[in-house]
Amino acid sequence: MAKILSKRLIRKPDVFYYKIDAPLISKKAKPGQFVILRIHVNGERIPISLADINPSEGTISIIVMAVGKTTHELSLLKEGDDIRDLCGPLGMPTHIEGGKKVILVGGGFGVAPLYPIAKAFKAAGSAVTVIMGARSHDLLIYEKEMGEASDKLLITTDDGSKGVKGIVTDALIKELKENGADMVMSVGPAIMMKFVSKATEGFGVKTYVSLNPIMIDGSGMCGGCRVSVGGETKFACADGPDFDGHKVDWDQLMSRQRSFASEEKLSFEVWKSKHPHVLVD
Repeated sequence: MAKILSKRLIRKPDVFYYKIDAPLISKKAKPGQFVILRIHVNGERIPISLADINPSEGTISIIVMAVGKTTHELSLLKEGDDIRDLCGPLGMPTHIEGGKKVILVGGGFGVAPLYPIAKAFKAAGSAVTVIMGARSHDLLIYEKEMGEASDKLLITTDDGSKGVKGIVTDALIKELKENGADMVMSVGPAIMMKFVSKATEGFGVKTYVSLNPIMIDGSGMCGGCRVSVGGETKFACADGPDFDGHKVDWDQLMSRQRSFASEEKLSFEVWKSKHPHVLVD
């Protein structure tokens, strides 16, 4: 079992930070990788990106948004509680190459997995620009952390309540026109990563995205996380999660992400009917 050492609400009402005791995972984990956790013996297995790695403490950190049955179950756990199963590190690490001018683009709570990646690029001697966006200022997370891990931090909000009014691709195109970049990486909703990739095509900038398809075993055996990249079938858990954003079949990815939407909704509704004390709704 893996003990929750620290838990806090980082964005009201539904985004939580967890620091978890995981000495073996923290010793091996690299930026860009993920874990799969199961809360209890009858629970489902869900993949979660690593928001921080601290091998000296023997801990990993994750950021979770309570949106469905399992993430709401996780939101009810407290400091000192145990997570039944924690498997990782999984996936291929993000390729960190020093001396590059790198732009990292994050949307919503997808900013969190970019934090260890930003730190690694900066430690390797790269010039790191972070662009992070949300619908409004109250939906931003990790602003302070990303500011410390980057050389330049650009914030966009749809309503203009913080930073520049607009979306991340507006800031990205402006930054590419004015300063250029050797590489762009994006983590967040699939629709955002799709348009980040489209925005960089005209600049000829290598663009990587971290894909989040449906995932079951995390080892490439079940095939649930298959994605089409450059016309070839890849498994996000074993071949990724990072892929060339210009080669991803985005329409197929987003269609597959919706495959079990009705079942997920029903599962959540049944669970809520049995747990009227649920904290997040």
